Amino acid sequence: MPYELFISLRYLRAKRKQVFVSIITFLSMAGILVGVAALIIVLGVMQGFELDLRNKILGINAHIVLMEDGALMSQYQRVKQALSGIDGVEASTPFIYSQAMIKARDNASGVVLRGLSPEDAPRVIHFGEMREGSLKNLSAHGRHIPGLDKDSASLPGIVIGKELAKNLGVFMLEPVSVMSPTGVSTPFGMMPRVKRFLVVGIFDSGLYEYDSTLAFLSLEDSQEFLNLGERVTGLDIRIRDIYQAPVVAKAIERKLGFPYWARTWMDMNKNLFSALRLERRVMFIILSLIVLVAAFNIISILIMVVMEKNKDIAILKSMGATSGSIMRIFVFQGLTIGAIGTLLGCLLGVAVALNIEQVSLFIENLFGFKFLPGDVYYLSELPSHVDYTNVLIIVIVTMVLCFLSTLYPSWRASRLDPVEALRYE
Repeated sequence: MPYELFISLRYLRAKRKQVFVSIITFLSMAGILVGVAALIIVLGVMQGFELDLRNKILGINAHIVLMEDGALMSQYQRVKQALSGIDGVEASTPFIYSQAMIKARDNASGVVLRGLSPEDAPRVIHFGEMREGSLKNLSAHGRHIPGLDKDSASLPGIVIGKELAKNLGVFMLEPVSVMSPTGVSTPFGMMPRVKRFLVVGIFDSGLYEYDSTLAFLSLEDSQEFLNLGERVTGLDIRIRDIYQAPVVAKAIERKLGFPYWARTWMDMNKNLFSALRLERRVMFIILSLIVLVAAFNIISILIMVVMEKNKDIAILKSMGATSGSIMRIFVFQGLTIGAIGTLLGCLLGVAVALNIEQVSLFIENLFGFKFLPGDVYYLSELPSHVDYTNVLIIVIVTMVLCFLSTLYPSWRASRLDPVEALRYE
């Protein structure tokens, strides 16, 4: 062990007459600990929030949406076959998109109707958790539900979100009325198109917005209800690598040509994810100020230690210690304070970030409030993802700040004249 490091550790352990210096040392370590832990926890929660949100959005939505410019898609079977030969495309399924009003008893709500193919759709989109029922029961043909009366068995099926079911007050195998904004012409003028459907499934995507506004029909029932014939709105496409979506989308457009155009999940959610990334960077800068303040405390600690150890420094210089050696003693002392605080902060931050759900549940139960109400935020649980690259960056930035904080006091100590220091001793 270099003698400079040995002396710096002795200065940390020694019982000083000035207890105030020891208190400031402890507070500086605690400040670095809190700052590092806060950085790791907050960045972990924000990245976990972004990843969880992305997974849930990409579960209920496709990676790429292909549509026909200014019109509904009529030759979707031919287009679907052409997509299978494009590198990176795993699966595709037709969809129909429309808005409607759904009514049950005295309750009504606006919904987004999504027509889909029960056979193909599960390979492209994921509904989260099916609380009750199944997509296979969307079509009345081949539906086998024990105890269902004939009138209900003949109704086309509909799958709704758990929040929508709660708002309407409906349960499984109950009928609902759906009203389309595109009316039908009658002798009395345009009348809204109304049809009864049977609730054959209730899903839980984990996103309140989707669970309260989405309703799924079979492709055939959607075409009949909206009077579309054999046409669809477009094709949902799943690809192998979600980050290659722009490349695959351009390949699709090149192969199919006009009037087909493709939109990626990045295009459709650009503002949301850009805002999340910007917020994460801003939080990193703000929380780094905590570490910066704690690192500046090291300057005051070392200045007080230098003032207290003038005699020791003079004796060391008289025994042949160079100015560089004196400087290294106090640099090592400052870095030791920073390293201890950083290490403890890393351990605390990673431990809390990896168990954030249990910690949040404990606080919620203790104080009787909910961190993330589902009707206000996108997610109802507090997610966390520890990126160890970010942890390494935090450690490096903290240690660099601590090192810079040691330079001035160490330089002042190295410039001490031993004759002046020992004159009155």
